Amino acid sequence: MAKTSTPPKPSARERLLAASDELFYTEGIHTVGIDRVIEKAGVAKGSLYYIFGGKDQLIEAYLFNRHQAWMETVQRGLDAVDDPQAKILAVFDQLGILFAQPDFRGCAFMNATAEALPGSLEDLAATKFRRWIHELFGELARDAGAMDPKALADQLVVLYDGANTTAQMDKTAAPANTAKTMAQLVLAATSFKAHSLS
Repeated sequence: MAKTSTPPKPSARERLLAASDELFYTEGIHTVGIDRVIEKAGVAKGSLYYIFGGKDQLIEAYLFNRHQAWMETVQRGLDAVDDPQAKILAVFDQLGILFAQPDFRGCAFMNATAEALPGSLEDLAATKFRRWIHELFGELARDAGAMDPKALADQLVVLYDGANTTAQMDKTAAPANTAKTMAQLVLAATSFKAHSLS
């Protein structure tokens, strides 16, 4: 009889990251004490300080991983379509998937900013994330051939932010589709270079 192999137990680092991701996201970075994370992760207190150095470094890792995961999710949506304008709308499709998750509690970076002091690591991580959002829509607008890509990107960022906030406050995934419909209207009213017209 063949032995069934049990999957390896997650490392202390993986368990700390998983515990902090869940607790920091659902309850707040500053609301959750380090003892709660350690208890949920099932690791010794010394393990956290040995692996991360302290709570600040754990928060930094949490926000970094959230940023990376969302970048990868958005990229999958972009890779699934070819038309440049469809790529813009694909971002809102990915938001819809995110909003429909049962544990959705809003944008992790908006939440972190609400708790952050100016210049804190949360503030810096949120600033980096926001720069990426603006650059993402700016690049998509340029690729679509918008005559004024910055203006289009600014409008899309507002729709993106509005969808996030409304989904969080109203506890519904519907704002993603509403924002996508509004983005279609914005695209219809945008001037594009002749070779980029669909």
